[in-house]
Amino acid sequence: MADTFRLTLAQLNPIVGALAANAAKARAAWEAGRAAGADMVALTEMFITGYQTQDLVLKPAFTEAAMAAIEALARDCADGPALGIGGPWREGDKLYNAYWVLKGGKVVARVLKHHLPNEAVFDEERLFTSAPVSGPYAIGPVRVGSPVCEDAWFDDVTETLAETGAEILLVPNGSPYYRNKYDTRVAVMVSRVIETGLPLVYLNMVGGQDDQVFDGGSFVLNAGAGLAMQMPVFDECIRHVEFRRTDKGWQAERTELDPVPDEWEQDYRAMVESLRDYLGKSGFGKVLLGLSGGVDSALVAAIAADAVGPENLRCVMMPSEYTSAHSLEDAASVAKALGCRLDTVPISGPRAAVTEALAPLFEGTVPGVAEENIQSRLRGLLLMALSNKFGEMLLTTGNKSEVAVGYATIYGDMAGGYNPLKDLYKTRVYETCRWRNANHRPWMKGPEGEVIADRVIAKAPSAELRPDQKDEDSLPPYPVLDAILDRLVDRDQSVAEVVAAGFDRDTVKRVEQLVFTSEYKRFQSAPGVRLTRKAFWLDRRYPIVNRWRDDT
Repeated sequence: MADTFRLTLAQLNPIVGALAANAAKARAAWEAGRAAGADMVALTEMFITGYQTQDLVLKPAFTEAAMAAIEALARDCADGPALGIGGPWREGDKLYNAYWVLKGGKVVARVLKHHLPNEAVFDEERLFTSAPVSGPYAIGPVRVGSPVCEDAWFDDVTETLAETGAEILLVPNGSPYYRNKYDTRVAVMVSRVIETGLPLVYLNMVGGQDDQVFDGGSFVLNAGAGLAMQMPVFDECIRHVEFRRTDKGWQAERTELDPVPDEWEQDYRAMVESLRDYLGKSGFGKVLLGLSGGVDSALVAAIAADAVGPENLRCVMMPSEYTSAHSLEDAASVAKALGCRLDTVPISGPRAAVTEALAPLFEGTVPGVAEENIQSRLRGLLLMALSNKFGEMLLTTGNKSEVAVGYATIYGDMAGGYNPLKDLYKTRVYETCRWRNANHRPWMKGPEGEVIADRVIAKAPSAELRPDQKDEDSLPPYPVLDAILDRLVDRDQSVAEVVAAGFDRDTVKRVEQLVFTSEYKRFQSAPGVRLTRKAFWLDRRYPIVNRWRDDT
């Protein structure tokens, strides 16, 4: 019996719905494994369809096409290593999330997912049938057990696999990023290794899909929980791992250990990669945004420059009589530092025309929010006109603090196709700007050095829709607001719990009211990358009309 088993791990970026392109990637990975003398090439969960498919996988024509694409791969990849690939499997009226194992021109095994995640961004009970636990399959000298993603987060599946003869655990994943999730994954997988006494391969995909980004970071653990391989985060990568039979079972040879960046770098990388893939997978190569001179739009400009390159970024300054000279200077400094185009389109003329048109109806009323919002909506109109004319996707720039409390104008500064900051609180916006100024990486397409001047970061935030306006005229100071939002939104605490932590009850109740009454705005807002476990959209699904308030 052979004493070695070579496994090729393909940490790749599939595209939802691109069956032929995903199959071509799988075939290329298989060829790389064959050239390296692999016994098996492994891809990730639902790779053939991309992930997550949401209700697309319920369409019978799509599912049949995906299954046919895998069966064609089996025929094309007959002469060489086995190939493991995720995809749907329909049997009668039941649809399964399956891991297909192909060898010698045939489908030799299908591992069907048992535990279906049904929380946070996952809704798999809506899509798939839970299957009985599948046993291990034989590839050459080894019996491999493949708990599919969620199945490895519970001890029952891995325990059954160990009891039925599995010698190596290969876990194919579609595990999206949230801050510090890598540490959670490692801790759970170490538990599975300790419980079973088996080496474990954790294989995750990379790439952005709508609000989610998959961060890779695949790794291999030996039976003693020692780290034998660490693949990079966010990067596509094909790597080979050699297992050797010992008197204590199979053991992976220690190989490359890529460093895992800190949470600030990973958050920034997530925003860049999600935007890059959202654009590329949607067919856009260029972007534009309104550059106000404030910190939020400056950070979005930096993210966009790093995602698609400064040459593909257009920034637009749209001053009114309330726009300060500092804001004009600061916007220009950011555009110059990034090396991107900056256009200036004053809104004074359009605003005068709208004011004149509405004058008979507004006569006798006191100017207020309606007049202020006209300015924001004119800016949205002008930006959308440029987007339509030149085929550039408009980015919106509201941070999580503003999104939470509705401090934004619907059909105005909320207009746009994607929002990189949607899950980043204002206080983290400041620190992220400082991080970007101090750091540059090969995956960034923008320039190195200070791209957001300290004056932009340090100045008091203002919408500049009326004289001497400051955000704190309408909101608590951002450190206070963000701390309250973290408790109310991210941690689901009650008002009483937040007050017990030292916050003023009237302020907490005011913030709670703003969060609830802004739901309709979030419902119509642009998608944005998920950075936390409580991002607005799939992580937190609230009714738009809701009269309940927490009176504890």
